[in-house]
Amino acid sequence: MTEDTTQRTRSGLERVMGGRPASVVIKLVLLSLLVGFVMSVFGFNAADLVRGAVEMVREAIRDGAGMFRQLGAYVLAGAAIVVPVWLLLRLTRGR
Repeated sequence: MTEDTTQRTRSGLERVMGGRPASVVIKLVLLSLLVGFVMSVFGFNAADLVRGAVEMVREAIRDGAGMFRQLGAYVLAGAAIVVPVWLLLRLTRGR
């Protein structure tokens, strides 16, 4: 590898990470430690947060399925009136 290629690789990695990789990793570790400590003080647990997020997604899917079920019931109820009326109109217009 030439020096030019090595320099481009480093600058690309630095661009992606937003700085020197070692510096970014140290900052992320310290920030994670601080956030973990604050979460611990307020009684939050990472596993509970993940479980809560998963449960929220499940409820959204369940509620969405219930909404589509209710929409289907509305369509069927409306079709019980609309289809026979449409059929009568089509039959009477044909003559």
